[in-house]
Amino acid sequence: MKIPHIYVLLFLISAVGAIMTYLIPAGEFERTPGPDGRETIDPESFAQIESSPLSLIEFMTAIPRGMIDAGEIIFFTFIIGGMFMVLRRTGIIEVGVDRLARKFQTKSLLIIPILTTLFAMVATIIGTPELSLVYIPVLMPLMISLGYDSMIAAAIALISTALGFTAGVMNPVTVGISQQISGLETFSGLGLRVVIFIVIVVIGCWYMMRYAKQVKKDPISSLTYEDDTEKRELYKDERDKEPQPLTKRQKLAVGTLPIFFIILVYGVTQLDWFMIEMAGLFVFMAVIVGVISGLTLTKISEAFTEGFREVLMGAIIIGIARSVAIVLEDGQIMDTIVYGLGSIVGQLPGVFSALGMQYVQLLINFFIPSGSGQALVTMPIMAPLSDMVGVTRQTAVLAFQFGDGFAHIIYPTSGYFMAALVIAGVSWEKWVRFFFPLFLIYMVVAMVFLIFAQMVQWTG
Repeated sequence: MKIPHIYVLLFLISAVGAIMTYLIPAGEFERTPGPDGRETIDPESFAQIESSPLSLIEFMTAIPRGMIDAGEIIFFTFIIGGMFMVLRRTGIIEVGVDRLARKFQTKSLLIIPILTTLFAMVATIIGTPELSLVYIPVLMPLMISLGYDSMIAAAIALISTALGFTAGVMNPVTVGISQQISGLETFSGLGLRVVIFIVIVVIGCWYMMRYAKQVKKDPISSLTYEDDTEKRELYKDERDKEPQPLTKRQKLAVGTLPIFFIILVYGVTQLDWFMIEMAGLFVFMAVIVGVISGLTLTKISEAFTEGFREVLMGAIIIGIARSVAIVLEDGQIMDTIVYGLGSIVGQLPGVFSALGMQYVQLLINFFIPSGSGQALVTMPIMAPLSDMVGVTRQTAVLAFQFGDGFAHIIYPTSGYFMAALVIAGVSWEKWVRFFFPLFLIYMVVAMVFLIFAQMVQWTG
């Protein structure tokens, strides 16, 4: 059975959510100040309130309001598209890809674990899986020129960042907030999280290399073989050409890139920058690098417009995906769902409680596809609940990590993920065919680590 277009799929999910507002009692928790000035919930304050099922007007406006609510990531997606189109017009990306392709020509499989580990390390420290949107435009021509496909380009970017984000060795967005809410020392339990990071990255590299090797051997076996026809034509015979030298202006432009990268890392780690600040930096970077490389302001503007056009569908998907949460919040059943799922976990004994927490978090992530947002809603419930069922709070945080992290790159309600697929030219249906077996493997791995943590009463 063919899966409907992603617009249709997300609309249907929103429609089901609207119907649920007529069936599930409305309820809410009181909100209190939480870590870093964010709002969290009082777990003892849940109360049913007067039902407020979604009206036709509210449902009609859910998608536009979703666009407004997700404006930050939508704008970020547009800027990523524009920035990389400017960089492509300068010619420096093509030269960089050409040199990497030549360097790894006889050992191209090695580039997969190298880049996966690098990207995962960045994500596990600064907690920004959205950087996958930045990586894909660079990876795409490289992977195609090395004889692979769009799926591998998307996989390296999405899987690596998701793995780093999930392991959360020093992830302030999930682990940091969750541990503060749970009354744990920030970033305690580092040792086990490092082990988890190594295990899941090794598994991810093996899985991607296995697929890439098959595509290299038999290109027709690629899940995106037909979709990549134009890309193969664009990047064919790149390695047979003479090496492309950089002009003096291009060399000067390349020399400015590390400066912008240092500013980016400092801003994210020290100044709490996120998408708005990063987008602003990328605009400046594109203009400055473009001018240094010799592009006129008109050509830079035209490149931005072309880049915006290429990521338009991804940006729209983000807003439609956000409408799902808008519907549940309007109907005031989001808190009821969280409370109900938490109550189910409370009925489970011992080790099953830890596993139950993982799968409850997995379900909730469909409706709240935000690591920090989900932590602020669920951990005030899960932390005290863990005390009652004999699960350590450190294990409850780990269950949250596993339930939240892996789902970010499979649920269609995850905005940045859907935008990344559009940038890569990979349909959600084909991505699920590729990634779902690995997702199941990770669910088993997560269960093993949770059982271990519960058996040893892990406290970090």
